[in-house]
Amino acid sequence: MTRRTVQAIRHIGFEDLGSFAAPLREAGYDIEYIDVAERDPATLDPLAAELLVVLGGPIGVYDHDAYPVVTDEIRLLRARLAADRPTLGICLGAQLMAAASGARIYPGPAKEIGWSALDLSDAAVLNPLAVLRGVPVLHWHGDTFDLPEGCTLLASTPLCTNQAFSRGPNVLGLQFHPEVLGARFEHWLLGHANELATAGIDPVALRLDARRHAGRLEQAGAALLTGWLSRLTR
Repeated sequence: MTRRTVQAIRHIGFEDLGSFAAPLREAGYDIEYIDVAERDPATLDPLAAELLVVLGGPIGVYDHDAYPVVTDEIRLLRARLAADRPTLGICLGAQLMAAASGARIYPGPAKEIGWSALDLSDAAVLNPLAVLRGVPVLHWHGDTFDLPEGCTLLASTPLCTNQAFSRGPNVLGLQFHPEVLGARFEHWLLGHANELATAGIDPVALRLDARRHAGRLEQAGAALLTGWLSRLTR
């Protein structure tokens, strides 16, 4: 099998590829993490990797003055999206993709943190997200975005209209977290303890829900990614 490269831009250690790592390797990808706290994404060739994945993180797209890496990532994504190279964004990554596409990013009506199923659009029937029908996924965000021009809305929740979008076969943005591993969920609770306390969200309830739902999400998330990879054009 010819090996390909996936570059995964990582903002915080525990928000990694999770359940997506195994199907990526099975599909012939070698994984290279780009930790932005250690490596400037401005030094990356935006077109070099066969697949670029931009992962989640605790900063916002409009925090560019405090965290200049945001500007560098948007510039990288703008070039990559213009070339229609395979690109996947998760949570912050999806917001950065939307910003690179000219869409507005802004605080949502409330933080959406917890486990719940998506409302899939009609377009999702022919999309890899169909495997998530009825599956509670992990939501962990406070910001949202307008649907980028030329993109198709794939999923919503009552609190967040734009939960997922695509542009052709090569561009996929996911506001939610389908990649989370149940065995590593305690990292999320500890790493975001201050955010949970500030928002008045009970980590005990989140932990219990993770035990109920994470196993099913791991299987569905892997199927989602495998289906999407099979449709890529290069």
